[in-house]
Amino acid sequence: MAAGAQAIDRLPLTRQAHHTLEDCLAEGDHVVDATAGNGHDTLFLARQVGATGHVWAFDIQAQALQATRARLEAEGLASRVTPVHSGHQHLAQYLPENLRGRIKAVMFNLGYLPGGDHDIVTHVRHTLAALEASLAWLHPDGMISLMMYRGHPGGQEEHAAIEAWLRERRDIVCDRTRERPFPSPVLKCLKRA
Repeated sequence: MAAGAQAIDRLPLTRQAHHTLEDCLAEGDHVVDATAGNGHDTLFLARQVGATGHVWAFDIQAQALQATRARLEAEGLASRVTPVHSGHQHLAQYLPENLRGRIKAVMFNLGYLPGGDHDIVTHVRHTLAALEASLAWLHPDGMISLMMYRGHPGGQEEHAAIEAWLRERRDIVCDRTRERPFPSPVLKCLKRA
C-alpha cells in the first residue's frame, strides 16, 4: 500500500469520506447532505461546490439545522445551502426536477445527532427509501457516501439491512469500504456500476 493511501486510512472515517468525495466534486456541482447533523459535512460540501454550486441539507431536527446554519454563516457560505427540515426519505420532494440525474454526491451520516437526543435516530426504512431516491437523482459519475454507526440501539439492524440491500443491487458498486471493529462505524462510498 502506498504511503499516501496509508495516511488516508489513518484519518477518521468522516475525513476519509470527505477525501474520497473531493475527487468527484467541482465548482458548480449540486449535492445533498442527507443528514445535516451539526453541519460538518454540509460545510465540506458547500466549500467543494463553490459559489455556483448548491447543497440541500436535510435533517428532521431543528436543532441540527440551526447548528448547520451557524457553522455556514461563520464561514460565509450560508447562501450556498438550502436547509430542509424534513427526513432524507423525502429528498425527491425538495430537489428541483431539472436536477434529476445531475446530483454529484449524496452524503449520509446515520445514527443520532451528536450532542442531541440519542433517542432520535435514523430508521432503516427511511434510509433505504432515501438511498433509492438518491440513486434516481445521482449523476452517472456521482457518488453516495454512507457512514453507518452500529453502536446505538437500532444501529446494527440498520447496518445489516443496508448491507442486504447492497447485496441485491446490481446497478451500484462500492468504490471504497472502510470497516473497523464493532461498534466502530462503517464507511461505504457507492457509485453506479
